[in-house]
Amino acid sequence: MAVRERVVRRLDDCGAVVLCTDLSELRAMLFPALPLGPPPPPAGAPVRLGELVVDTAGHLVTWRDQPLALTRLERELLARLASAPVGVWTYERLFDTVWGGAYLGDTSILHSAVKRLRRKLRAADGGPAVETVRGVGYRLAAP
Repeated sequence: MAVRERVVRRLDDCGAVVLCTDLSELRAMLFPALPLGPPPPPAGAPVRLGELVVDTAGHLVTWRDQPLALTRLERELLARLASAPVGVWTYERLFDTVWGGAYLGDTSILHSAVKRLRRKLRAADGGPAVETVRGVGYRLAAP
């Protein structure tokens, strides 16, 4: 029997048991980071950046008045990247505002979403691009 299982059985009915792989994961669960910078725009307000309009409530993204076929997650991600002030969004802030959860160090979900978003944005002639800030996060580069 694994050590973790023996510990959990001994603590049965003592309360909640939290198993973490390292101290930083435990800290992230117990003390989630407060969002940095200004709060995201209200849920119903469209985000505009030049000729890019992201309307999450209306489920519509347009570039130069042409609709872009994006998923809900891609729309939310693009809305955050295009929100004022436009700048670098850290992995932590993106996880907090797009996924609504604590960042636990695994960026694979975020990288996959950005990869899909980049592919769709490349199809928009002269459209914005998502740039990587190595080890920090992402930013939107408006043309």
